[in-house]
Amino acid sequence: MIDSGAVLVAFLHTIIVYNIPLLYATVGEIIVEKSGSLNLGVEGTMAVGAICGYLVGCYTNSMFVGIITAMLASALCGLLFAWLTVSMQANQNVTGLTLTTFGIGLYFFIGVAVRSAQMWPEMRSAKNIYNGFRNIELPLLSKIPFIGKILFNHNILVYLGIITAVAVWFYLMKTKSGLRLRAIGENPSAADSLGINIGRMKYIHIMFGSAIMGIGGYYMGLNLSGSFEGSTCWINGYGWIAVALVIFSGWSPLWAILGTFVFGFFNTLQTSNTSLAEAFPGILGWLNSIPPQLFQALPFIITAIVLIGDSVRNTKRNEKSNCPTAIGINYFREDR
Repeated sequence: MIDSGAVLVAFLHTIIVYNIPLLYATVGEIIVEKSGSLNLGVEGTMAVGAICGYLVGCYTNSMFVGIITAMLASALCGLLFAWLTVSMQANQNVTGLTLTTFGIGLYFFIGVAVRSAQMWPEMRSAKNIYNGFRNIELPLLSKIPFIGKILFNHNILVYLGIITAVAVWFYLMKTKSGLRLRAIGENPSAADSLGINIGRMKYIHIMFGSAIMGIGGYYMGLNLSGSFEGSTCWINGYGWIAVALVIFSGWSPLWAILGTFVFGFFNTLQTSNTSLAEAFPGILGWLNSIPPQLFQALPFIITAIVLIGDSVRNTKRNEKSNCPTAIGINYFREDR
């Protein structure tokens, strides 16, 4: 007999496990967009962080080194984006799309080259990483009935993701540097007149946001046990969903946590629909009659709905959303 309670706990637990990378990517993009820059290269940035972090982390048998490498590799992608859009005044949309293409291409180039040389490291052989990615039960909290197994029994990167989101919210809303960053995103001319170095602030935060995206990519590589196929990217569209999640969360890192779970619910259905239908045949039995292709497309369908809904809402109210006013607009100091 199927334990329906255990199935429900496993489903809710999986939502968190498989979709925390979205939180990293969303929080990173929020930081970038708060600086007034629109980076559509999240997918490529995560891919570079994933492949570099995984390989170096496994070679050194250190999760810490893997995280740092992923952050540095992705920060370099952010540096490239900042140089092109801030210094060279390139179109941000085109630059972001180019960065996605470049990042995914680099991911496959490195991965195929390493595997062809028969140097691909197995995650199980890197004991410190394999053991370090196991679930950690938080004392007392993990013993809470039902909720404990769902929320307080995860790997270290899940807890780090939540901490990162809260810390970034505090930085943006409660610190002087965060206030300056938000000022740049709203009115760079006014911020410049107050003596804020617009270029330096943009460079720092674009790179910092990109570094956080890299942790999300690294997480996805570990979550797939480092299985490199050479045809499918580990990121698998998460970067694009993260761009929509920024809108869904209203550019708030705290709301991004909730948004991750909402999108994660639909994303997890494609792997848990059968078990849910069998555990709750009277309520969810109809899930077995839905083609699996629809479950695969659901996260992207929801992404489109969010974008359309946000546009319709703002059109009816004749106002902009909570996004930074100067987002996507290159700042020319001579024009102020």
